[in-house]
Amino acid sequence: MTVKQNITLSLPKELLTQTKLVAVKRQTSVSGLMIEALKELVERETAYSYARNRQLAWMEKGFDMGTEGQASWTREELHER
Repeated sequence: MTVKQNITLSLPKELLTQTKLVAVKRQTSVSGLMIEALKELVERETAYSYARNRQLAWMEKGFDMGTEGQASWTREELHER
């Protein structure tokens, strides 16, 4: 069983009214809507952090381009017309 904790949330009255209507349409509660929205937010943030850290690690390590770190061409050769 998941331990739950109550919080107090202050919302503009119009937003709360609209939120209640959405909850009724989805056959859930305002708390249920909030739980789902917060879960999605945390999942996105966690996925973003993981992807960012992975990319930074790849950039730090670098990629083997088959040149062993030595370019066999000059800038002029690459830009010859």
